[in-house]
Amino acid sequence: MIKNILVILAGLLSLVYLLNPTAGVFELIPDNFPIVGNLDEAAAVAIILAAFRYYGIDLTTFLGRGVKGRSQSSGKGNDSKFSS
Repeated sequence: MIKNILVILAGLLSLVYLLNPTAGVFELIPDNFPIVGNLDEAAAVAIILAAFRYYGIDLTTFLGRGVKGRSQSSGKGNDSKFSS
């Protein structure tokens, strides 16, 4: 029960951080630092994706890298186009 609440809370806080209602006033890492400036936004997106996945909604499957894609390509040199 408490874990469900924490997952929802982390997802909502990450969503609020991405929406950034303060118009850039509050940021953990300022975006004007090259490369590392966007790591806080990337972490927020990762938390949101993990929260959705915790509740059974896997948004990463549209990339073709879901669980189904990994289980089909097991073994060396096993190309799915040529296997029966």
